[in-house]
Amino acid sequence: METISIGIIGAGGIAAKLHLPELAELAGAEVVVLGGRRQSRLETLCRKFGVPRSTTRYDEIIADESIDAVVVALPHPLHVEWGLAALAAGKHVLMQKPLCTSLEEAAAFVEATGSTDRTVLALPHVGQPAVLLARTWVADGRLGTVSAAHARHSHGGPEVYYAGIREILEESDDGADSLWFFDADQADVGALFDMGVYAIAALVTLLGSVVTVTGRLATVAKPTRLEDTAALILEFESGALGTAETGWCDAARTGTFSVHGTEGKLVFPGNDGGLWHHRPGSTVDEDAPLISEPVDTSGIPAVNSHEHWIDCIRQGIQPPLSNVRSARHITEIMLAGLKSSRERRTVEVSSRVK
Repeated sequence: METISIGIIGAGGIAAKLHLPELAELAGAEVVVLGGRRQSRLETLCRKFGVPRSTTRYDEIIADESIDAVVVALPHPLHVEWGLAALAAGKHVLMQKPLCTSLEEAAAFVEATGSTDRTVLALPHVGQPAVLLARTWVADGRLGTVSAAHARHSHGGPEVYYAGIREILEESDDGADSLWFFDADQADVGALFDMGVYAIAALVTLLGSVVTVTGRLATVAKPTRLEDTAALILEFESGALGTAETGWCDAARTGTFSVHGTEGKLVFPGNDGGLWHHRPGSTVDEDAPLISEPVDTSGIPAVNSHEHWIDCIRQGIQPPLSNVRSARHITEIMLAGLKSSRERRTVEVSSRVK
């Protein structure tokens, strides 16, 4: 296959910080058009990342037969609408997280993907070497029977995130884009879907399908009626339990996970701490010191989402982990968390990952 021509729909923060920089470094793929609402942003991003064309009409990108693939980088509620349009036009699709905010849309997108030979990667991309190696250890039984796992992914909030984005976009602090995350009418969902999706994706990758969710959401510090803090208890099909935490009120940022088994545990503390294996020094002495060793993850290459997407397109396959079925399952988990918090009860999850 020759160079893959890509169009990006959405010229906001995530396109500026993630999609355009990574694609600009990727051989065998070229962003040929960028679509967005603001002409000033289109001009800035096209200049910075060498994109030859821009448009304020997304349907022009969808209808362009010279474009092989589309990145959907729009606000959450618009993802599936334009993802479906891209699939219908025969494009490969990379879908920004979260997949969507309704089970009906998630089901429709899974069905559409199953009816085409186009490759669809659904973020968040599961490509962190520590998570992938931990998944292998769990599957191989190196931790014994896994009883529990924990993951947290959080940061200081959209306004902190957009402070850096504005530097890329060469914009002043007008507050417009940081506040759309806080606007329930535009965003539809809050921190759970924005940041918690990463923690949940890690846990599903490690332990498989979730069957029930018990969740609590809160608005602690941000100017929104959406949640800025969330915690979920997940019951996995295996019988293990997991906890997923997230929020927009974590000034120091957190990206961590741990997996606990009958023979030891793996801990990823984040902040470049590396993956650690802890196991008992004695099975008969409660006070015996733990044996703690760093785990070498260098054998697992770090592959970014765009590189993985292009590789899958060239192979004619769907991504083995970051695929639409997994995205649907994660979406249902998050929706169950919202419902659980609202109704103060445990909620069942019907979908499964394969």
